[in-house]
Amino acid sequence: MSAIKGINRINDYAFKRILGSEEGKEALLGLLNAVLKPPPGKELESIELKDRDIDPEHLVDRGARLDILAKTTEGTLINIEVQIANEYNLDQRILYYWGRVYCGQLTSGDLFSKLKKTINIVLLAFNWFQDNRYHRSFHLKDDKTGEALTDLLEIHILEIEKIKGLGRRPKDSLEAWLVYFSNLEGKEMEEIAMENPAIRKALTVEEMFWQSEKERRIYELQEKALHERLSALAEARAEAMAEGEARGEARAKQDDICKFLEKRFRADTSGLQQKVHQTSKLEVLNRILEELFSASTLEEAKRIINGQVH
Repeated sequence: MSAIKGINRINDYAFKRILGSEEGKEALLGLLNAVLKPPPGKELESIELKDRDIDPEHLVDRGARLDILAKTTEGTLINIEVQIANEYNLDQRILYYWGRVYCGQLTSGDLFSKLKKTINIVLLAFNWFQDNRYHRSFHLKDDKTGEALTDLLEIHILEIEKIKGLGRRPKDSLEAWLVYFSNLEGKEMEEIAMENPAIRKALTVEEMFWQSEKERRIYELQEKALHERLSALAEARAEAMAEGEARGEARAKQDDICKFLEKRFRADTSGLQQKVHQTSKLEVLNRILEELFSASTLEEAKRIINGQVH
């Protein structure tokens, strides 16, 4: 048992193959008990994996989801997923996928009483909340009294990035798991695994996974698709920021022109100001302001603006 050098454990495919396989059940149970923190004597001891395999040909599709769905002996459904990229719609996505799993328990004619508790566990590869807490759990409760409406909804959010600055050994099994998902390698990872049998099992399954040429190839395709997606998101955000800055400059320039008209001509220039706001082209607005400096009458200002804004 040793940590594989360079593996990304939150790669969707690796995550599912290591923790969502029959070989990885022991590891999955360890992770679930670490997150859910059941009282002593109530720990999960067995789990049924629900088949959610995806055709390898579709692994790089944006819509392909490689989450893990499991069912406890009491019927509770637990969905575990990884979110690599911050697409700024996390809250909606989490509720949507929780709702799909919860509602998916019923078929036509089934009674609502058939619905079982559904838990969603989301591992984030980015920071979502502003403070240093790396684990949050959510339930439906009354705003004033804290009285639970139901226990059928439970959502856990884990922020992996926040564990990287821990600066000490993990204090409990949950911190140990987050360190594992932060892709720690070498002796330190092995020492943590020696103290945690479930993580030790995960490393063993990880080795088995890595020894398969086919599995590695699929993993690498997913990594490539992920990097391309993250690059596309970064480019889109950069373009949006640039456009936002340009719009901000244009609005500022429109305001400058309008203030100039008011102070220069001391007449009703509302019509001209409306005309100025019809264009957001910075080069046009710059020309208007430059030419207005030489305008001595309101009529000249009208000709300048009307000549530039069609």
